[in-house]
Amino acid sequence: MLQGTASDVGKSVITTALCRIFKQDGFRPAPFKSQNMALNSYVTEDGKEIGRAQGAQAEACGIEATTDMNPILIKPVRDMHSQIVVHGVPFAQMSASDYRQHFLPEAKQTVMEALDRLRSTYDVVLMEGAGSPAEINLKDRDIVNMNLAGWAEAPVILISDIDRGGVFASIVGTLELLEPHEVQRVKGFIINKFRGDLSLLQPGLDWLEERTGIPVLGVLPYIRDIQIEAEDSVVLDSLHHGKSGQQELDLAVIRYPRISNFTDFDALSREPDVNIRYVSSPEELGSPDAILLPGTKDTIGDLEFLRESGLEQAINRHIQREHVQLVGICGGYQMLGQHLQDPFAVEANQVQEARGMGMLPLSTTFLQNKQTVRASGWVQVEHPIRLHQEVDGAHSAGQLASPLPIEGYEIHMGVTECHEPERVSALFEIRHPGGQSFNEGWGTQDGKVWGTYLHGLFESDRFRRSWLNGLRESKGLAPLRETYSAREHKEMEFDRVAESLRSALDLERIYEIMGLQTPH
Repeated sequence: MLQGTASDVGKSVITTALCRIFKQDGFRPAPFKSQNMALNSYVTEDGKEIGRAQGAQAEACGIEATTDMNPILIKPVRDMHSQIVVHGVPFAQMSASDYRQHFLPEAKQTVMEALDRLRSTYDVVLMEGAGSPAEINLKDRDIVNMNLAGWAEAPVILISDIDRGGVFASIVGTLELLEPHEVQRVKGFIINKFRGDLSLLQPGLDWLEERTGIPVLGVLPYIRDIQIEAEDSVVLDSLHHGKSGQQELDLAVIRYPRISNFTDFDALSREPDVNIRYVSSPEELGSPDAILLPGTKDTIGDLEFLRESGLEQAINRHIQREHVQLVGICGGYQMLGQHLQDPFAVEANQVQEARGMGMLPLSTTFLQNKQTVRASGWVQVEHPIRLHQEVDGAHSAGQLASPLPIEGYEIHMGVTECHEPERVSALFEIRHPGGQSFNEGWGTQDGKVWGTYLHGLFESDRFRRSWLNGLRESKGLAPLRETYSAREHKEMEFDRVAESLRSALDLERIYEIMGLQTPH
């Protein structure tokens, strides 16, 4: 089990890298996180919802993700309430106190049954903790850190982040707040994000091992520009200002308080001509070529944020410029419509309704059943999106040289209807597994405003490049050819981070802790 001295010390990335290492070494590994709080979700093959990190870890293992890998997902909404997702299906909306008092006492069976199924199927299960095991106010009903390690009889490796300072105090302080039997479970330390001369750190490492009697299993270098999908919006702080240097296309993602599935834009950020910025105020908006409204766990609440912050008015001004586009994904798509209503108080603890941004003739009603499904399909032959493709060696906008495939996934509780289809155009023809094809997404006929429920759309390589080339054309820039494969890039990134860990960790000792023989 991998635990950390705090949140965001690198547990998820290290777990992902170890998943890849054990796969490379010939084992069949699987990830597990009993309880995850995240607004970035992943849809499994059977249409269930789990934390994004466990989905990425399963991909690093080369296996399909299942809800056993994250049986309990907590998705925060406003006013101290969260949606509780159990085995990929919404269970209830609860306050933090209700969750602790009424749900957690019954959660052990759900967690352990899922873990037991994984352990009976795979050679290695890497269990990831959450936050810190030393949160003394939470320990009595813990199901994700030391209690779970005890139930599973699992050895623990404790991870700490030296880049934030105080690494020795955080490690020793964590041990001081654990019970003696919990300390005995800790078999090694990993120090993450080190920059500098390792010889200067060595006296501290020697002191730590002498003080605790527990070995340091490795000091990991600070790996720049890790491109493994994140689940916590805290990582957006480092992406706030986008890339350094001058890119030809400037895309602004609106960062509202309950932003979710912001990984939708990771594939765009890797393009050489694109700068992605996350903005929270009209002053930060600048003069982007496209404004992106991402998903949200609180569509009506985040729409209120747009209005109160002045961002809605600023967006309206910017899209008056001829070449600027406004794109909404999921919750952002819902905001683009005329009306939203929540008759069952799905998103908050009271019935709500709101006026939309009025960009598209749509209305959205939030229902009690959540749509979670993978989808694939094609761009409509007659579509409003400003795409740019090669036709017989020449470039042409406004027509498709060949069917343009797309893939993605849906996670939403809203049902969106179009009231005036003659004013707009459908975007995609998609199909769900085993289902009929149908139209999805709508856009204005001039292509300036469009929206869709499809998360992950920009990982479709040809579509992504065609859309970016359409933006380039509107600015008078020459198009670029396809630059990379999102799927291949993900695999290479797993390998790159795994190799960095392999060179820095004492893997022989880690295998010994796990009770496995080191592969030769």
